[in-house]
Amino acid sequence: MKPMLTTLVLGMSLTFAMPALAEGQHGGHSHDGATSQAAMPVMNATLSDGLVKKVDKGQGKITLKHGPLENMGMPGMTMVFRVKDAGMLDRVKPGDNIRFLAEQLNGALTVTKLDIVKP
Repeated sequence: MKPMLTTLVLGMSLTFAMPALAEGQHGGHSHDGATSQAAMPVMNATLSDGLVKKVDKGQGKITLKHGPLENMGMPGMTMVFRVKDAGMLDRVKPGDNIRFLAEQLNGALTVTKLDIVKP
């Protein structure tokens, strides 16, 4: 019983400490502008607007012109992302407007959620 209680207390402590740790990460960027390798969990992250510029199914990548990525503290720009699920690339084509969530996974900026915006 005591080990279970200890595990529960430690788990709760980490749960409440995560927001403070995330604030210390400055959006995943260090003071020298480098992006951290570890991904912080994204909770209630806001989707960003994007325009599909290129789809590369062979490499599992998508090029997006996007607005600010609030969850990452990144301004709008055009850049290449990996996709978490290759099936996402079957749903989009250049010129599509999307809403998406990008996260740092295994050291790469990765689209983890993607919704097509209907005109």
